[in-house]
Amino acid sequence: MTKLTPIESEFATTEEAQAYDTWFRAKVEARMTKKSRGIPHDEVMARMQKIIDRRKNA
Repeated sequence: MTKLTPIESEFATTEEAQAYDTWFRAKVEARMTKKSRGIPHDEVMARMQKIIDRRKNA
């Protein structure tokens, strides 16, 4: 188990970094193989702007 410093990585060990990388790649691969369409970029941005505006006004 190789320990990492915060300068090198956000993970404590190389094993944690590799586990995250494996998980992340599996998620991306699963999404890329789906036949359904995702949410259009403009719609996502509009939703996020509403959330930001609500938080600013709260």
